[in-house]
Amino acid sequence: MRVLMVGLGDIARKAYLPVLAALPDLELHLATRDAGVLDAVAARYRIANAHVGLDAALASGAFDAAFVHAATPAHPGLVTTLLERDIPVFVDKPLADSADEAARLVTLAQNRDVLLGVGFNRRFAPDYAALRQTPRSLILMQKHRHAQADTPRRVVFDDFIHVVDTLRFLAPARPMRETIETVVRDGRLEAVTLTLAGDGYHAIGTMHRASGLDEERIDILGGNGKRAVVNLAERIEQDGTEHVRRRGDWTPVAEQRGFSAMCADFLAAVRDRRPTAADDIMATHRLCEAIVQHAERR
Repeated sequence: MRVLMVGLGDIARKAYLPVLAALPDLELHLATRDAGVLDAVAARYRIANAHVGLDAALASGAFDAAFVHAATPAHPGLVTTLLERDIPVFVDKPLADSADEAARLVTLAQNRDVLLGVGFNRRFAPDYAALRQTPRSLILMQKHRHAQADTPRRVVFDDFIHVVDTLRFLAPARPMRETIETVVRDGRLEAVTLTLAGDGYHAIGTMHRASGLDEERIDILGGNGKRAVVNLAERIEQDGTEHVRRRGDWTPVAEQRGFSAMCADFLAAVRDRRPTAADDIMATHRLCEAIVQHAERR
């Protein structure tokens, strides 16, 4: 497969390049407007196909798929260009920083019958995925940041969206009620809590942006047991006694955090010509938009 990666920011270098550059059946191309970054990354991963900008990359020939890892404000323009070339596109979350713009891109993908995927790595992290096999009457997810209050739209669409999507992923049935609470100080979102309630369960996600530490934890209760995952690296099981399991020393971070499986799934979806999961993508982005609207009214 001839695959293009557009944007070489932090997440591309830390999470995606180590996975994609190691796949033997990929002819990987890189594209970014920063020539210095392009040269450095291409040299580090020994990638011969490097292009200054998207236009230069597209002029080099057809692509089977593209990964977009540019800054969020650049997503709509890049994704539109690629979809209009009928290139299947994977975008690291979010698709866009508004539900309306996300809907436009999803509709474009559907109208052109081109696959559009959005990257939520926690769906593929093995310890999180395993939680779907356990009884779940109460789901509690916390994802906190140290001294990082910011505008509601940036906080929600660039970070809290992980909590929103993970709650939806782990919910055992479709939510029937949604509750949103936000704390905003001087126009900056400091804290947010989302509750999804359905038949026999509650799923609660919270984030505090003025906490003492960057941390993430999820607790699942039900069936006389409790399961927890801490910072995507430690699993705790309690059923009268406590069992703690930590990520093995030789387990790659990309595997533990779900990036390896997520990339493999998207490439398989391209080969299999799967359709865009439009309803699933939009459900997460619409919830995020509702949270932003709540915060902006505070």
